[in-house]
Amino acid sequence: MDPRRLTEDPQVGPGVSSVASSLGRYTEVGDGTRLLDVELGDYSYCDRFCDLANTSVGKFSNIASAVRVGATDHPLDRATLHHFSYRSSLYFDVDDDADWFARRRARRTTIGHDTWIGHSAQVKPEVRVGDGAVVAAGAVVTHDVPDYAVVAGVPARVIRRRQPPELAERLVALAWWDWDHAALLEHLDDFRHLEVAAFLEKHGG
Repeated sequence: MDPRRLTEDPQVGPGVSSVASSLGRYTEVGDGTRLLDVELGDYSYCDRFCDLANTSVGKFSNIASAVRVGATDHPLDRATLHHFSYRSSLYFDVDDDADWFARRRARRTTIGHDTWIGHSAQVKPEVRVGDGAVVAAGAVVTHDVPDYAVVAGVPARVIRRRQPPELAERLVALAWWDWDHAALLEHLDDFRHLEVAAFLEKHGG
């Protein structure tokens, strides 16, 4: 048995900071990662030194090291960008700007099920990365990514489809990511060996 075998309890590496966040079953958070107001879905993981804020991550998401998602922003419409204007208690005997922090939290990023976010990629606030999508290493995602698309570049653009649209729609409808743990094991051989069309035919998608 692999000594790293995951359990229903989340596995959190050393140096992880997690504030107002929830971790699903069989999840893993790599060393030095920072989570702020994050929902990490069942079976999803992020590797070392990631920084996720105000983000909802679906199930079975694969997030490589040094990924930044939902990066918090600064006020462009004020006389200053500096955080003394909203994180004011660091500098003065006054309260922080609660309204500013509430606006930040409301700008949520969504990462879909069965996604792959490559090393050092960034996904900006209020962006949705669709189910089954791939974000290439180093990409900066500023707009929504369609289901089962592969995006790359700065800013990121669709470079190809991971699956043809008709198969992508059927995979989303099948929603295998909602199967229970026993079903995943039961059909593991199909995940390993069947082509997508055959998988869908066998499992009613």
